[in-house]
Amino acid sequence: MVKNFIAGISALLLSFAAGCGSTSQVPAPQPGDPVGLHERGATGRNGVVATAKPEASQVGIDILRRGGNAVDAAVAAGFAIGVLEPNTSGLGGGGFMVIKLVSMDEPIIIDFREMAPAAATPNMFLGADGKVIPNSHVVGGLASGTPGDVAGLLYALEHYGSGKLTRQQIMQPAVDYAENGYVVTENFSGIIMGELEKINSFPATAAIYTDDGLPWEAGSILKNPDLANTLRLISAGGADAFYHGPLAEKIAQAVQDAGGIITVEDLANYEVKVRAPITGTYRGYTIITMPPPSSGGAALLQILNMLENMDSSALEYGTTQSVHAWLQAFRLSFADRSQFMGDSDFVQVPLAGLTSKDYARTRFARFNPNTAMLSATAGDPSRYESGSTTSFSVMDRAGNMVTVTKTINYFFGSGVTVPGTGIIMNNEMDDFVVTPGHIQSVEPFKRPMSSMTPTIVLDPQGRPFMTLGSPGATRIFPTVAQVISHVIDNDMSIQQAISAARWFTMGSGQVHVETRLPESTIEGLRNLGYDMNARGNWDLFFGGVHAAHFDHNAKRLHGGADPRRDGFARAF
Repeated sequence: MVKNFIAGISALLLSFAAGCGSTSQVPAPQPGDPVGLHERGATGRNGVVATAKPEASQVGIDILRRGGNAVDAAVAAGFAIGVLEPNTSGLGGGGFMVIKLVSMDEPIIIDFREMAPAAATPNMFLGADGKVIPNSHVVGGLASGTPGDVAGLLYALEHYGSGKLTRQQIMQPAVDYAENGYVVTENFSGIIMGELEKINSFPATAAIYTDDGLPWEAGSILKNPDLANTLRLISAGGADAFYHGPLAEKIAQAVQDAGGIITVEDLANYEVKVRAPITGTYRGYTIITMPPPSSGGAALLQILNMLENMDSSALEYGTTQSVHAWLQAFRLSFADRSQFMGDSDFVQVPLAGLTSKDYARTRFARFNPNTAMLSATAGDPSRYESGSTTSFSVMDRAGNMVTVTKTINYFFGSGVTVPGTGIIMNNEMDDFVVTPGHIQSVEPFKRPMSSMTPTIVLDPQGRPFMTLGSPGATRIFPTVAQVISHVIDNDMSIQQAISAARWFTMGSGQVHVETRLPESTIEGLRNLGYDMNARGNWDLFFGGVHAAHFDHNAKRLHGGADPRRDGFARAF
């Protein structure tokens, strides 16, 4: 019965799609499109790096030119992006890295997510009245978890780098940009304006990121000599220079002065986790992605597994019925995410069930082509048993692939800058459920659930095909899924897939779309019963994908960068 029901739904969806007309091509450029829209991508035979800043992409390319491997390039770009895009990531944050070198039998995940301090408790954000203290988990010292950025990047370099370049050589570009400065873009100036109240609440932060209390104007040169000195210490002394000694004491003291609980012992006890990825398939392509504590990988596979029950022609880009199908998949995956996902070191996650194609078929059976799915409830994956950000990708001609997503959470994190160091602390404690009794409640040393979804895709022959990831909090895995589908189902180039208009919804509530979607599609979704929120043409809300694609026929590498950010790919 279920099979017949699913077949009926698929037929309906196909008939609706056939009647909607072809919109498979990305719309032509329009007035108001981002500057340099057509120069975002890059193509080369030897290597490609795509990050949220052209300078960081060039840093990675320069490392490849000097004989470094994809990990060397990713680590160099990772330290550089923390300087060049300090509102999204840096030494005070954490993240995830997926590595697949041709010499490796299996890919690995480096988990350098932040950890809750030892003194953390499930009710640490509650006042005497039992209510959450406003903003306590977002701004100030209590919002910060123990950072893993330095440990994770240097672990990757030590264990998977080429060994041809020293740590100092890898980190010197980041030192140079912090010391000599970089040009403030209109995008960055606007972000400072949006966060000005938080920035000005912390004198050490305001001293760097404002011009006497006002946002730096576009075209200004922003320098951070304190951060340059900190990077020099780390390049000379390694991770120990960050997690032990005078620098660790400064970090702990600054967090505590801002009301937090991180101690020097928390820093000394930080631990990188090396994890096996979770793996699935989509139309014959292998998807290698994030395990818990990220929820993103399981949700990504679940979305793709549901949509795989439809013919790819029913997922024609931008039609009402195609977007409607995507929205239903989002609703159902978010319902399961809320119910089941957490740090698997602390809770049991039914991962095999959530990523099962059989389970996805039962969820797909809830799709209705004729009406909006206004809300969704969790299913029972246990029957099928057998965690603002930046993201960047590196690929070389040998097929070595690295993709990284790292963050300090909200723009400018907790707002706390460690005086004399240039380090902005994260506010990742906000990613916990800040009340007791939930699978995602705070516990000592627990890693907060994440949506970060750095992902590698292999083609049906098992060859390197694509690396990608995105910032954007809960929009991350829906965005990654859309880009993968656009390349595989809609035959788009990697840059077309990144530039295409996006849509998003959670388990209930509004549907958010970019206004570059056809007006007929937006109106069609409204007629189905969705509460539509048409955002800007190119909206930061929808993340910033940076990806690499291996064209085996042409023997060329293609990098794609997101016009919603300041990203540009570089290649050689």
